Amino acid sequence: MASPNSVITRDPEVLGGTPVFRGTRVPFQALLDYLEGGQTLDEFLDDFPTVTRDTAIHALAGSAMDARYRPHSLS
Repeated sequence: MASPNSVITRDPEVLGGTPVFRGTRVPFQALLDYLEGGQTLDEFLDDFPTVTRDTAIHALAGSAMDARYRPHSLS
C-alpha cells in the first residue's frame, strides 16, 4: 500500500506547482471541492478517470493525518 504522501505531487512544470494526483494533471483540491460540494467520490472518479479509487482514498487519508497533527493556533 502506498503511503498517503506518495500519491500527491507538486511540480512547478505541472499546473504551476499545484498539488496534483501523481501521474495526472488533476488537482487534489478538485477532489476536496467535489466532496465539500456534496458530490460523491464515485462522481469525482467518473469525471476524472485518471485518478483511481485507491489513490483518492490514500490522498484523503494523508490529508486527514496532516490536519490531525497540524498545530492549532490558540486565539
